[in-house]
Amino acid sequence: MTAATPEEAQVSLDRFLAGPGDARPRRTANGAKTTVGVLGDAEPLLVLPAVAFPATIEVTRVVGPNATVAFRGTRYSVPPGLTDVSLQLRHRLGSATVEVHSSAGALLAAHRLAPAGAGSIVRSAEHHAALERVVLSAFTTDRPCERKANRPPGPEALAAAADLLGEEGRAVVVDLAGYAELVEVRR
Repeated sequence: MTAATPEEAQVSLDRFLAGPGDARPRRTANGAKTTVGVLGDAEPLLVLPAVAFPATIEVTRVVGPNATVAFRGTRYSVPPGLTDVSLQLRHRLGSATVEVHSSAGALLAAHRLAPAGAGSIVRSAEHHAALERVVLSAFTTDRPCERKANRPPGPEALAAAADLLGEEGRAVVVDLAGYAELVEVRR
C-alpha cells in the first residue's frame, strides 16, 4: 500500500474494484465460470423503501427535582415523586413523540417531541396538576417555629470567656501614638 492518506487509499480501492477486482473469476451455483463484474451487473438493485428504517433512540436519564427528564435540549415531565430515579426515554426516528419508560419497561409518559435544543419544558396537564397538588400539600397554616432570641451573654458565659482570655484579655488598650508618628513622618 503506497497511499499516505485515507483519500488516496479510497482512490486506490476504487481503481482496483473497477479493474482487476471486477475481472476476478468465480463459479456460479451451477458450476459455470464467470467474473465478479458480470455477477454484479446481473444483480438487480431493490427499490428504496418508502420510509426510513424504524430505528429507535433509547437513552437513560435521571429525573430532576422539578419532575422532568432531559432529552435533546428539552425537559419532559414525569409524575411527581420520581426525583433521582433513572428512566428510559425512547424516540422512534420519524415519529413526533418521545416516550418515558420505567426501568421495568412500563410506559410512564408520552410527549410531543419539541425541536432539538429548544430549552423548554414540556409538561402534560396531568403532570402539572399532580405536581401542583404535591407542592400545595407541603404548605401549612400552622404558626412558624419560634425564633431563637438574641440575648446578651449571662454572667456565667462572661466568666468562662474571661477564663479563656486570661488577665491580658480583659482590657484592650490601643496605643495610637505609633500611628500618629507614621502620619507625621509621611507629611
